[in-house]
Amino acid sequence: METITIEFQPNVKDKIIAFLKSFSKNELHIIEESSPIVEDKSFEEYRDRLHLAVKKFESGESKTYDLDELDAMLEKIIAEYEN
Repeated sequence: METITIEFQPNVKDKIIAFLKSFSKNELHIIEESSPIVEDKSFEEYRDRLHLAVKKFESGESKTYDLDELDAMLEKIIAEYEN
């Protein structure tokens, strides 16, 4: 069997399903799915981590650095361990 994905407006779903059900089970198998991104746990976990990062940034608990600041910080850390 082959698989295709059909994107459609909700108001035509009943018509599409009715048409597809006119085929025998040997000819066609209907697999209904919700949006996979909504059911994907990793998406929800990633979204929650991003929301937490935004809250920390907005509250001042975390901050951003430009490349020059980061370079200076890394140079300082490297210098500490070189001695």
